[in-house]
Amino acid sequence: MAPQLIGQPGTSRAVVVKGLRTPFVKAGGVFGSLTSLDLGAAVVRELVERADIDPAEIDQIVFGQAIPTLLAPSIAREVGLASALPRGLEAHTVSRACATSIQAFTDVASAMALGVSQAAIAGGTESMSDVPIFTSRPLSRALVKASRAKTLPERLRAFAGLKPKDIVPVPPAIAEYSTGLTMGESAEKMAKENHISRTWQDEIALASHQRAAAAWKTGVFDAQVMHVPVPPAYTSTGTTDDIVRPDTSLEALAKLRPVFDRAHGSVTAGNSSPLTDGAAALLVMREDRAKALGLQPLGALRAFAYAATDPGDQLLQGPAYAAPLALDRAGMTLKDIDLVEMHEAFAAQVASNLQAFSSPEFARKLGRPAPLGEVDPERLNVHGGSIALGHPFGATGARIVMQALDALARRDKSTALCTVCAAGGLGAALILERV
Repeated sequence: MAPQLIGQPGTSRAVVVKGLRTPFVKAGGVFGSLTSLDLGAAVVRELVERADIDPAEIDQIVFGQAIPTLLAPSIAREVGLASALPRGLEAHTVSRACATSIQAFTDVASAMALGVSQAAIAGGTESMSDVPIFTSRPLSRALVKASRAKTLPERLRAFAGLKPKDIVPVPPAIAEYSTGLTMGESAEKMAKENHISRTWQDEIALASHQRAAAAWKTGVFDAQVMHVPVPPAYTSTGTTDDIVRPDTSLEALAKLRPVFDRAHGSVTAGNSSPLTDGAAALLVMREDRAKALGLQPLGALRAFAYAATDPGDQLLQGPAYAAPLALDRAGMTLKDIDLVEMHEAFAAQVASNLQAFSSPEFARKLGRPAPLGEVDPERLNVHGGSIALGHPFGATGARIVMQALDALARRDKSTALCTVCAAGGLGAALILERV
């Protein structure tokens, strides 16, 4: 049996006491004037207020984002300071692409298992409306040289020899450094290689929208999502996820043209997660400390695992590698799991991972005697996923944890498997259980 990484029920187990997120909204929308720091500080400040806990109880904040803010790269520390938490609060920043806030969560859980943390904030933030724009290397060198010059002529000479192309801004890379393929192109590759039909992808997208819309209509997200008044005028407020399409249909989705292979592709804007702004945070405590304070946890982290695969093979197949490890560490099988939360980067990625879960051939590839098994669609992303709700890279993991624990309580179930694929061929998996 693989080692139990985060402790058995008892004094050292990490429990989630409360979770909160901002609305997840389209990039360039209502949060278009806000930064990742603005969003992260807003959600942490509100989370602590709603938890009704003395901020002095919190001993660390672990926060992250996938695309660093150049003016505030130590985002965890800056979020803590901007949230009016104690200025002596220890902090560190993490980044694991789309699994960033999963990393934040398991970091604090590991610290609690070691006995070096009692209560912590874990989460992530992302503003795709405020992505950093870089200069070219020649212009960057010229700017540095000009900054060191002592006279105006010297400053001007620093820019001599620059070509027009050197002045053009450079956006953040969206392709894998090792393969040159974007995530969308990799999803298209997976759809073709795994024979994932367009119909199956659109069905996954439709279910995501329908379930997210139903969750909003029935009040599922009321306590999970805060309202964010937008400064400085405060004339607009983010209140709901604005990507959810209650009126979409298979017919409407089928009319959308492929994006990454226009002639023969199947990945469309409708069956992909969109660029999104948002933040999410969890209040995590040692189980004994939560009980001492009279707090009722939402649930506990039983086990977790990270894994990787060759990004040139199946870039977004990481969950199929991580989930078996997490289940092994929890001493469980897929049959023991009541609900599954799987990040929906693309419907093609979801379908490919579900296919791998039930594939004897994939099990042999992993050196396992049998596949994990099939996931009942009725137990998958029961309140919608990233295709409908949106995907602020750094915040999605915390959203999934909070959403899974809430769904377990609403359905009176016990266990959930959460998975996230991430850039670089990485995968993350958690086993959560009600306390």
